[in-house]
Amino acid sequence: MKIDLGGRVAVVTGASRGIGRAIAVTLAAAGAAVIVNYRDNAAAAEATVAAIGAAGGRAMALPGDTGDPEAVRAAFAATRAAFGPVGILVVNAGITASMKLTDTPDALWEQIMRVNASGAFYCCKAAAPDMIAAGWGRIITIASIGGLQGMPYSAAYSASKHALIGLTRSLAGELARHGISVNAVCPGWTDTAMLEEAVANLMAKTGRAADEARAALLAAGNQARPVTPEEVAAVVLRLASPDSQANGEALVVM
Repeated sequence: MKIDLGGRVAVVTGASRGIGRAIAVTLAAAGAAVIVNYRDNAAAAEATVAAIGAAGGRAMALPGDTGDPEAVRAAFAATRAAFGPVGILVVNAGITASMKLTDTPDALWEQIMRVNASGAFYCCKAAAPDMIAAGWGRIITIASIGGLQGMPYSAAYSASKHALIGLTRSLAGELARHGISVNAVCPGWTDTAMLEEAVANLMAKTGRAADEARAALLAAGNQARPVTPEEVAAVVLRLASPDSQANGEALVVM
């Protein structure tokens, strides 16, 4: 069944590359006007916008650090001025790091929690008034299987994704009476720059070849292959559909 998002305005955070870009392109192809949020890679964000435009979609690149509440409020004000009220929010922006607990700097813990958890809170808080006023909305957070199970050497990342799923489930109960659904998508290892960085990190620490390091990471996640960004985007599109009945779910994509 074709999903029609015509007339909807979607904000996708961290949309300049990887999963975020695939989501932005997919939502635009379904008819949504899409805000391509990015933090520091303007060229990549504009490339995403160009790809959407070339396919006949409507999009605008908009900078903003989602971990900064003032920047988030400014970004949503700019979105309303350009496209109108927000009906779909996809919280995708996130960062990660892999190291022993005893080697993890306090500042890194705080940065990961700020972007992955606090940033999601700020974005949901900024988007909710538009959705409440409309009596309809879709909030989709991009979590991780690391938010459903512990991941060794990833205390900060795993904790932040657990927090994100907790936020998702809490808001699902709070906002349901306003016609707003809130769901999380939890991908396994995905074929993005984040996977390549993890492979390089494991190679440096263990001396393994690239193929061996990649296989070890996938095996730890019980995956035969990496997920593609487009597979994650397809799940997001179904959750964004006006016909979706899901709420408070944490859907695993592996």
